[in-house]
Parts: sequence; structure tokens; C-alpha cells
Amino acid sequence: MTGSNQKPPSRIEAPQEPFKRAVAGCMRALAHMPQLEVAYAAEKPSLVRNGQAAKARLPEPPRKLSRRDAAILRGQADSLALRLACHNADVHRRLAPRPPAARAVFEAVEQARVEAIGARRMQGVAQNLDAMLEDRFHHGRYSEIREPADAPLEQAVALIVRERLTGQKPPKNAQRLVDLWRATIEQRAGRDLDKLAADLEDQRGFALSVRRVLAALDMAEDFGSNSGEEGETGEERQPNEDGETLQGERDEGADAAETQSAEAAEAAGETTLEASEAAAGEFEAEEEGDAAEGEQPAEARRPPSKGRPEPRAPDYRAFTRKFDETVAAEALCEPEELDRLRAYLDKQLQNLSSIVARLANRLQRRLMAQQSRSWEFDLEEGMLDPARLSRIIVDPQQPLSFKREKDTDFRDTVVTLLLDNSGSMRGRPITVAATCADILARTLERCGVKVEILGFTTRAWKGGQAREAWLQAGKPASPGRLNDLRHIIYKAADAPWRRARKNLGLMMREGLLKENIDGEALDWAYCRLLARPEQRRILMMISDGAPVDDSTLSVNPGNYLERHLRHVIEEIETRSPIELIAIGIGHDVTRYYRRAVTIVDAEELGGAMTEKLAELFDEKAEPVPPHKPAIDRLPAVLH
Repeated sequence: MTGSNQKPPSRIEAPQEPFKRAVAGCMRALAHMPQLEVAYAAEKPSLVRNGQAAKARLPEPPRKLSRRDAAILRGQADSLALRLACHNADVHRRLAPRPPAARAVFEAVEQARVEAIGARRMQGVAQNLDAMLEDRFHHGRYSEIREPADAPLEQAVALIVRERLTGQKPPKNAQRLVDLWRATIEQRAGRDLDKLAADLEDQRGFALSVRRVLAALDMAEDFGSNSGEEGETGEERQPNEDGETLQGERDEGADAAETQSAEAAEAAGETTLEASEAAAGEFEAEEEGDAAEGEQPAEARRPPSKGRPEPRAPDYRAFTRKFDETVAAEALCEPEELDRLRAYLDKQLQNLSSIVARLANRLQRRLMAQQSRSWEFDLEEGMLDPARLSRIIVDPQQPLSFKREKDTDFRDTVVTLLLDNSGSMRGRPITVAATCADILARTLERCGVKVEILGFTTRAWKGGQAREAWLQAGKPASPGRLNDLRHIIYKAADAPWRRARKNLGLMMREGLLKENIDGEALDWAYCRLLARPEQRRILMMISDGAPVDDSTLSVNPGNYLERHLRHVIEEIETRSPIELIAIGIGHDVTRYYRRAVTIVDAEELGGAMTEKLAELFDEKAEPVPPHKPAIDRLPAVLH
């Protein structure tokens, strides 16, 4: 019987949807954040904080969910929730040591602390975290490590601390890693490690105890057992009545430039599970192109210098350039794999592609409108002007009249998109960057604007063959840059988009993204632009952090790479015809670049890129003040 009382068929949901809702609910309860936004995507776990709000991403669970898969996903969710509930970013940032190696240990032990709090209170959480760690170390191939030099110290310390705080043995696949370091760590810092449990739920007291552990391991200075508030510590800078910083006898400008703060992202409201895994020292395989899953370098992020201006950097140099490479994307990957990676990229961001495409279409309409309204008439050659044919009828002796479209500003233009290919871009940021670059290249090509897409990274973690050459040379002092650069050409300016489209899939390749030396990459892209014949040349830098290379910074001043970057930017902005724009993803680039914008989430990248390009191409756009706040720099040209 069919009647008006018949109910419409209910929508059939995917089998994993109830599980996803349950995990999200547990996360909100554990984090004490009812408004926590939880999303699922085919990428690694991440967490973005913005004041009292937060957004978490978890891997999409498989349709056929096993007990092991469920426990791993729960463990990843619990780890993020515990970070929200038990971690204070301000305290962490104030007490974190400056040396990169010490900071990596400090980060790893802090993550072990927040997870230990949950494991001690709730047995189910402990089991979930165990499953997560087992999976992490299984994929990291830690069981294959044979020498201490290949075993990350920060991971070993974190696992030993976890064992003391919870009584749980290291995961089976990490046992060899711990065994290689246990004797050394126990001998030097065993007593200090025993004291950590007393301060488990006091983050400040725990951090000071970790500093003593680092001092025992000869990795950082100890704050001292009698230190009171943070302002009493020798390494803290407190503002005086005039808002300036007091640092004793240390040079103010150099000290501010030296400060390396991997937690600046958290200060801006962002933290990621990947970052905590990196700080926990995921196995950083030095074999080229064979980085283990989960590896992530500890990124150095520095606050702006408030002291005297930093000196220019003519002394910057590379120890050797013999092993650097500038390579086309297709040379790094087989054609079949490029096809697969490109298909993966398209699949991941179908929704984002439509959004960026709409923005790009608006940009195209603006450019095409400019293109069609400028003509020269009454010429002796060009396109026949039908509007003036009536003159020939009236007077056949009159010559034919021709017209020609004027060359608009954007017609004789080339745009270079320089993408940061560092490990900190792994996951959502690099996927979004690749898709946005792809769509904008296609859009500008339709309008007659040539586009070049470049990427930069290094060939190895923590130094490659350049570092080996330095070691063989007897470790001379102040060697300069100690890593092998890899500059990648995804699309040359003269190459059509259809031929280079597949190349952007290379950014999805596991093991490609390593460390970032921004200054030399920017100089490389700049020199390529200078050689172009176009009248107008635009360079857009897209990055998510300050330059960092552990090998270089370990044997040079802490501001070595950043100072060189500032020098290159100054040269381009003040002494060259190149128009330079920068977009920072979760990282304040406005302190480096005069024309820049900072975005919090990678999803904003498409809009930011499109608006900045529209601003440049808009004939009525007003110049951007160099010191205007970033939020005011985006004109509403696309709304």
C-alpha cells in the first residue's frame, strides 16, 4: 500500500561512520573541549589550535576495520587529545632549550609526559597508545638499526622516560633502539630520570627536571635547581618597563636571531602529532629518497629580532657545491609512478580543487576583462577593423583601416611559484600547495601569462655527502652550509601545463621532503627569473617555516641560515626589478618580506595565492604598506 504515510528510505551510511563518531566524542571528552572539530582524511594526524578553538584531523579508517586498526586510530586520537588537555604551549616555549638536538629531546619527553598522564589514569588509553607506538616503530624500521649513530637519541630518551613514568616496556620494534642508548643514558642521567615522575602533572617542574637531564647528557645548560619563576633563569628574556628585553651581557640582536623555537607554531595556536613525532626523533634515514614513514625534522622557528639590525650576510658560503643538484621532476621518478602519484593527488583534494578553481576563474575573468578593452585603431597593419569599412564605401580611395590589441601589463609577464618541499610541509600543506599551483598555472596560461613551478629541499637529513666531505677534511671551523641541495623544476616557464601536470604528483612521494635552506632556493629562483625576457617578473614564495638544516646549524651560528635569507630578500626587494610575494602557512613571514601574508590553515592557501596575484594584476591596486598588519593586506578583489 502506497500512501502519504510512507516514510522515505533512510540514507545508508558507511560502516565506519559510527566508529568515527565514537572516536570524535572520546577526543572531545578527553581534551575537555566540547567544540573540538574532528575531521578524517587520508593523511597523517594533525592538530591546529587557535585560542580556545581547535581542529583535529585523523586518518580515514579502512572500510574493513580490524581490532588493530581501531586501536591504532584510537591511540592517535588519544595522543592529540592529551596534548590539548595536559600541555601548556607558553610554559613549554619559555623553558625549551635552544640547541636543536636538546630541543628535540625536550619535545619528545614532553610528548611522553602527556601520554603518560593518560596512560596512568585510564587503562584503555594506555592500550591504545601502545598500539599506536607499535605501529609507528614498525613502519619506522627501527628494528634494523645496528649502530648508535643511526639511532635517534631523542627517541631513546623518550621511551626510557615513558618506561619510568608508566612502567611499560618499550615497543618490541623499538627495543633495539633503546638498548643501543640505555647504558649511556642511565650512567649519565639515571638519577635525574628517576626524579621525573614526581613532577609528572606539573609541566613547569617537569620541564626543569628535563633540563637537568639534558645537562647531565651534556646537551644543554641546566636552569638550576633553585630557579624560581621563569624570569629568574639565566636564559629567559623578560620585558622591562619600556618593553625592551634584558639579557645580561649577551648581544641583544645576535641572541634574538639565535633563538630557535620549534614551538612558535603552538604559540600561534598550532600543534601537530607529526611535529611531536619529529621532536620525538622519528628515524631519520639518510639514504636518499628512502625516508621512513613518520619521519619529520624538528623545525626551527624564531621570533622576530628586536635588537639592533642584523648584519648583511656576504660571508655565507657552502662547504662544497659538488653534490648539489638542480633536477627536473620527471628525472626523480619513473613515469608509471608519476601517474600513480598524480592520481593520488587528484583523489585527495577533489573538494579543494573545485574551491580553488572557482577562485582562479574569478582571477581569469578579471584578466580577460583587462585584455579585451585596450585596442589601437587606424593602423596600417593588424586586424581589419569592420567598424571603419563604411569609409571605404563612401570614398574607395580611402586606405583600409586595421586595429591591434594593446599588450596589457599582464600579457608580458612571467610568474614563478617557489614551493617549500621541507619535511614540515608533509601531509595536508604540501598536497594543498601542489593543487593550488597546478590550478593557478593552468589559469594564468589561459590568459597568456607564463608560469614556472619550482621546489626546494635537501638530498639528505642532517647533512649528506657535503657533511661527509667536511668530516674527512678534519672538521674545519665555520664550514658554512653542510648539506646537499636539491632544487626541483616541476614546470619550466616555457613548458605547457599539459606536459608538466603529472610532475606535481612528485610532491606526494614518500621520502622527497627533507630540510629547507630558503635563502639559496630564493636566490636560485630569482636568478632564473632575471634571465627571462618578459618585462614583468613575479616571484611567489610559499613556505611554512624559517630555514633549518640541523647539519649546518650544529657547526655555525644559530642565525646563519636566517641571516642569509634576510640578506637575499633585501637584495631582491630593494635592488632588483623582481616583484616578490610570500605566503606563510602557519608561520609569520611578514617579518621577512615586505609584501606578504600569513595564513593559519593550508585550506586558505588557494584564496591567498589568488588574491595576491589579483592584487598585482589589478591596475587600480594600491601599493601595500611594508609594515601594515598581514590581515589588512588582502584586498577584497575577489569578493
